[in-house]
Amino acid sequence: MGTADPTGEVRLTSAAPTLRGCPWPLARRTARAAAGPLPVERAPLDAAAGRTLAEPLAALTDLPAFDTSAMDGWAVAGPGPWRLSGRVLAGQRCAPLADGAAVEIATGAQLPPGATGVLRREHGTLTELPGGTAVLHGEVGPGQDVRPRGQECGRGEELLPAGVAVTPAVLGLAAAAGHDLLAVHRRPTVELLVLGDELLTSGLPGPGRVRDALGPLLPPWLAAAGAELIGSRYVRDDFGLLRDAIRHSPADLVLTTGGTASGPVDFLHAALEATGGHPLVDGVAVRPGHPMLLAALPGGRHLVGLPGNPLAAVAGALTLALPLLHALSGRAVPVTGPLEPLAEALPGHPVDTRLHPVRRTAAGPTPLPHDGPAMLRGLARAEALAVVPPGGLAAGECAELLPLP
Repeated sequence: MGTADPTGEVRLTSAAPTLRGCPWPLARRTARAAAGPLPVERAPLDAAAGRTLAEPLAALTDLPAFDTSAMDGWAVAGPGPWRLSGRVLAGQRCAPLADGAAVEIATGAQLPPGATGVLRREHGTLTELPGGTAVLHGEVGPGQDVRPRGQECGRGEELLPAGVAVTPAVLGLAAAAGHDLLAVHRRPTVELLVLGDELLTSGLPGPGRVRDALGPLLPPWLAAAGAELIGSRYVRDDFGLLRDAIRHSPADLVLTTGGTASGPVDFLHAALEATGGHPLVDGVAVRPGHPMLLAALPGGRHLVGLPGNPLAAVAGALTLALPLLHALSGRAVPVTGPLEPLAEALPGHPVDTRLHPVRRTAAGPTPLPHDGPAMLRGLARAEALAVVPPGGLAAGECAELLPLP
């Protein structure tokens, strides 16, 4: 079951039936539809980076706000030669210029009223008349090397739509357009629970022990999706510890690694049931990563369970976690990635979607080796994961590419 939000988009609720072993495209759409954007806040520019615009960004002023010089040189009025009188720097105002007059001007300085253009310093020559008067010679066309008021935008013009991620460039544009605060969605909070008694956080692997790769890998990806990581901790293979960690987490999204299958210490399904959680997606027809899951938790929270194998966990993050975080952030991310013709064939699974690390070349995306569920070597060199439908793709066929954060 689902409910419609004011935009008409279906939002899944905890009463929705569980999708078991669902097709990969449906799993991704389900994650995107599982939540709506978080509330809107007005944040100062220095606190808005990485968040998402909740309203269109409009210019509060013309850009530029006045006619400015695009070059160092002289502002001139009318045809030359011109008598030179003074100078104007950025941040200063200048008296109007009469025909035949010129004033030295710096890049970015306001053009004096009456000026018809700017003569670049390297294009002008000065001669001195008796009495100390300087005369400027050169050729200037009307409006030459002048940035006219409103050249980039006019006051009230929409610069960016809602749903755009606030990047450093967006912050610069907002500041130039006169903004001190930005309307952004609250950043979704995430708590990362890394499960497994076998994990080491430092040093070399030992007998039966392996280094945790996902603890370092996932937080930067979460931040790139606009999330705030409020906690990251290791949870031993113990049902009670996992149940309590899920139950008491204050995060909008509880993200777990491992424990999603049905092994002797895979307690995630039982812990979900004990905490009142309801699976929305339980298993996805994708390789690697098919035992991933998405669940609704009490209080409007969600849980995404990633497989424990590193590349399988990455597949789960791209399939379920990132689309859910984009929905919570209010970020307008395309439902599908770009399509590009392959340089080489990509074999597929007989019935499941396959996600394969690829690198772009002049001939097109090329598959990388070391693509097993427990491997990261191929991913470390990859620029994207190619979506390979059941049966595979031939060289020259277009593959959807999932960009890596």
